[in-house]
Amino acid sequence: MVAPHITKQPSPPAPVARTKRSRKLRDNLTGHAFLIGAVVCFALFMWFPMIRGIVMSFQRTRRGETTWVGWDNYTRIVADPSFWIAWKNTFVFTLLALVLGYLLPFFVAILLNELRHFKGYLRILVYLPVMLPPASALFLFKYYAYDPSDAGLFNAILKVLHLPTSEWMQSPGMTIPAMVIASTWMNMGGAVLIYLASLQNIPGELYEAAELDGAGVARRIWNVTIPQTRLILALLAMLQIVATMQLFIEPLILANGAGTQDSATSVAYLIYQHGFFQNDLNGAAALGVIMLLVLAAFSAVYVRLTTKQD
Repeated sequence: MVAPHITKQPSPPAPVARTKRSRKLRDNLTGHAFLIGAVVCFALFMWFPMIRGIVMSFQRTRRGETTWVGWDNYTRIVADPSFWIAWKNTFVFTLLALVLGYLLPFFVAILLNELRHFKGYLRILVYLPVMLPPASALFLFKYYAYDPSDAGLFNAILKVLHLPTSEWMQSPGMTIPAMVIASTWMNMGGAVLIYLASLQNIPGELYEAAELDGAGVARRIWNVTIPQTRLILALLAMLQIVATMQLFIEPLILANGAGTQDSATSVAYLIYQHGFFQNDLNGAAALGVIMLLVLAAFSAVYVRLTTKQD
């Protein structure tokens, strides 16, 4: 039996091979340069401040001299009554924000998804507050919506409805709900767009099958919409918790910091107070580490739950 004749492909010329190797090497070097630049920036602006803050939380600096004090900063911070008030206010704000600022964007997205006309204009209208600088939006609420007199927008609406008016930010009981309303109005646009993108990926056949089974709007939302968007719902719930627990700019502008009877003091504002008003950078660092651990615990619970669902 005669072996088949195999024709060998001619090898590329040496200059062409060198050109391909040099192009591949150049592409690799470019990619690694971008990667190294990102890692260096992340290390300088994220890892180094975090590690430096942890180290400072175990130190005390007086008149330029730094000494190691162990857990003294933590015990001193925890013994401060403002510490527990700040955590209470922060948790109450987070819970109210989950009720209003988390659920409201989801139902607004469902409503926008069901509309047949003017979808684009309504999306712009919903997203418009996100494009405003947060300080400008909060000053708008402070001096226009939350004016305690009858000239304030919300009090004028309550007066028209024959309901009792409120002092809003001057009332300790209304401080946190007022901040939740302002924060929800400012930030809900981004969540609405994310929910809309998720809703538009749900197959229409699922809704048609639910309608054939006689499911109403509430049952379609419960049996189709929520299961199909559960991953996005879980992700935004985690992001909502992390963002709202870092409450800072709302009490700073709306309540001038602590608010009436410390009703607006948050953990982030207490860190700011220790660092910039009391010149207690070590105590501020200890507070920051405690907040980091709390947020890390929430993140670990989220990762654990989502891993079980997968």
